[in-house]
Amino acid sequence: MGANVNTRGMHYNNAFRAAVSGGHEPIVRLLLEKDTDVDAQEALYTASSRGHEPIVKLLLEKGADVNAQGGFYG
Repeated sequence: MGANVNTRGMHYNNAFRAAVSGGHEPIVRLLLEKDTDVDAQEALYTASSRGHEPIVKLLLEKGADVNAQGGFYG
C-alpha cells in the first residue's frame, strides 16, 4: 500500500515541494515515479527561481506545464 506521496503538511505543503525547493533531485525523481503531480505547488517556478537547473530539466521532461498558474504567484 505505501504512503500517500501527496499528503499535505505545513511549511512546504508536501514532500514534493520540499524536495524541489531544496534542490534534492534524487528525491524529486523518486516522487515523480510515485505519481506526484508534476505541476503541483508551482514546482517548475520554485525550481527555476532557486536555480535548480537539473530539476527544471527533469520537470520539463516529465511534462511540466510552463504556463501553469496557481498558488501565491498565479
